[in-house]
Amino acid sequence: MENIRNFCIIAHIDHGKSTLADRLLEFTGTLNERQMEAQVLDNMDLEKEKGITIKSHAIQMKYKLDGQEYILNLIDTPGHVDFSYEVSRSIAACEGALLIVDASQGIEAQTISNLYLALEHDLEIIPVMNKIDLPHAMPEEVTDEIVELIGCKREDVIRASAKEGKGIEEILQAVVRRIKAPKGDPKAPLQAMIFDSVFNSFRGIEIYMRVVNGTIRKGDKITFVNTGQEYFAEEIGVLKLDKQPRSEISAGNVAYLISGIKVASEVHVGDTITHPDRRGESLKGFEEVKPMVFAGIYPVDTTEFEELRASMEKLKLNDASLVWELETSAALGFGFRCGFLGMLHMEIIQERLEREFNMTVITTVPSVEFKAFLTDGEELSVNAPSEMPDPTRINYLEEPYIKAQIISKSEYIGPIISLCMDKRGVIKNQNYLTTDRVEMSFEMPLSEIVFDFFDKLKSISRGYASLDYQLIGFRESDMVKLDVMLNGEKVDALSAIVHRGKSHEWGRKLCEKLRELIPRQMFDIAIQAAIGQKIVARENLSAIRKNVLAKCYGGDISRKRKLLDKQKKGKKRMRQIGSVEVPQEAFMAILKIE
Repeated sequence: MENIRNFCIIAHIDHGKSTLADRLLEFTGTLNERQMEAQVLDNMDLEKEKGITIKSHAIQMKYKLDGQEYILNLIDTPGHVDFSYEVSRSIAACEGALLIVDASQGIEAQTISNLYLALEHDLEIIPVMNKIDLPHAMPEEVTDEIVELIGCKREDVIRASAKEGKGIEEILQAVVRRIKAPKGDPKAPLQAMIFDSVFNSFRGIEIYMRVVNGTIRKGDKITFVNTGQEYFAEEIGVLKLDKQPRSEISAGNVAYLISGIKVASEVHVGDTITHPDRRGESLKGFEEVKPMVFAGIYPVDTTEFEELRASMEKLKLNDASLVWELETSAALGFGFRCGFLGMLHMEIIQERLEREFNMTVITTVPSVEFKAFLTDGEELSVNAPSEMPDPTRINYLEEPYIKAQIISKSEYIGPIISLCMDKRGVIKNQNYLTTDRVEMSFEMPLSEIVFDFFDKLKSISRGYASLDYQLIGFRESDMVKLDVMLNGEKVDALSAIVHRGKSHEWGRKLCEKLRELIPRQMFDIAIQAAIGQKIVARENLSAIRKNVLAKCYGGDISRKRKLLDKQKKGKKRMRQIGSVEVPQEAFMAILKIE
């Protein structure tokens, strides 16, 4: 155990975590040249295409220093705020962290947020300044920022360039010398914490765990403390680029376990594995994930509901931050109400369902969780517009507020403040990190930042601003339910809960957008937005009509009128029985409202 080091890499998006992981694997000879490719740990197509890390990835390396061989377990983590739950789980399996800061961008919001996560778990922090080879790198200023943030010495900051392979040896030496060896007793009762799992259609569920105490051997009978299920350890081993079986794994190691589990709901991330005859105590798991954005996911073909449920269960194994429950909608049939950590997370889940499980799904308008306090003193959670009680029964509504930390260049302060004010935000603090970089904190409603806040923030600051946010509780707000009606019938999947002050403008823009997206029918369609019984906006979609006058050349006007009246009656009858087909794009129309 003295020679084991467990560490993770944390940083803001695009500061070079995955590239640095590549160089570490190359330097330690874990991979040969044939196996080497860019971002080798990002093994999902989506990660390669978008150039972001979505999942944490664990891999074991061997490194020799002063005649001793050390085993290094590295976990590469995502940098986007939407995948912070992945980061928190990786941190719980480690004793140290490499904090990477881009030499040209400096410290950004997610750097600070991930650093605090690591400090809460008492990890040893090794600061690394990456990308020093860039022409516009500012090594001296960025070193000052890091020293001020962490309180380390200037010489503790390792200068590296993952692209060119500079500073890699210094990083590995620092990992061995500064990070403590894991504590734990190989002879104590077994305690292993599950920090990730993945579904393999041939072998069942593969569990990734960190062995805290005790030793697990191949063929052992094991039990899950929280679910009480018992299994046999069919195969255990360590994670290199592919899995390498071992006969036993003792305390301090990161390992995988395969025991032929086929039911996805029996494995919970954060659960403890122990032996049934010598039971270990349950370890303190991870805090429950708090979803920020809620949306409905429905199968396009209603007969595929059961397949979608199985796909969701398998996906939840691999992404523990996905929360879902059953829901029905008048327009879309049976589906799921899902909780996501943000809009990017929602987009990735939808993509993964389509790619990995061949499920085509409809996603409804995202919303956040509101609390409704009724006149009889009851309190309700409202996750979707369809759950909103009758307005006459509501005493008042509360909506979730967040504290947003925005770090940007000082020249963009004006546009950022006006954007946040437009989203009903209140500025709480403004703090200059350097002469050119400013940190602002705002309190604002979560529902306002759900849709396009991050995109707008990036565009007005030319990509310089970085955002991090955490929930601070619920506050009373004047929110109303905006219904969308097509020919007088409510379409519950298009309803939204909005602030009263913005409801008229919102309704008008939504009707205009739907008019563009809904295809014309053989009859007139009235598109209306309503609050309760009051119509606040209306657009008409005119009918496609056949030219019934084509056969009348010349002749009396009464003949033409007779034909037109006959057509008009037919259209009226058609409108009473006709139903409006709403395309998938229309459900996402709300996202495109400026």
